[in-house]
Amino acid sequence: MNEQGQVYIVDDDEAVRDSIGLLLETVDIPYQTFSDSQDFLQNYNESFHGALVLDIRMPGMSGLDLQAHLQELGIDLPIIFITGHGDIPMAVEAMRHGAIDFLRKPFRDQELLDRIEDALNVDARQQAVEAGREALEERIAQLTPRELEVFERVARGQANKVVAIELGISERTVEIHRSKVMRKTDCRTLADLVRLQLQLDT
Repeated sequence: MNEQGQVYIVDDDEAVRDSIGLLLETVDIPYQTFSDSQDFLQNYNESFHGALVLDIRMPGMSGLDLQAHLQELGIDLPIIFITGHGDIPMAVEAMRHGAIDFLRKPFRDQELLDRIEDALNVDARQQAVEAGREALEERIAQLTPRELEVFERVARGQANKVVAIELGISERTVEIHRSKVMRKTDCRTLADLVRLQLQLDT
């Protein structure tokens, strides 16, 4: 994964792509340009993260179509739409589907940079949440199947005695498994286990 998010510029107008690219170079923001939606999709890979600056009207797959397609694929890149005057209702609809903002052409350079900064911040938060989620899953993956059964029951408030009856083992065995669960998940208290379960459930 790249340490810094990039800006992906998708517009069929080469002059627009070049202009935005030159603007981003002045503030040291890395970027890539694509001539249309298909070009972007053909080059996309899982390392892509940052912000997508996307023209609404393009030949073939429109910007709105690309937004919908990315959502179907589970790709959650923050999108800033750039649009002509007649595309405002379309841009409003795009925002209803999660776009960060839309800018009418011609737009001011600082206005675009501000929206890009917003989008990169959104992406950074998403990346942090995903990294935290992966770290949680790695901790849980260390548990044996029996430890996982104990963890799920204890974290949902069941007493050791109830867990022992449900699993057909002794309370002492439950206590041993519970101790191993606490160590492997870096939890010190029952409250920590409960919070861990709640995070996994979200």
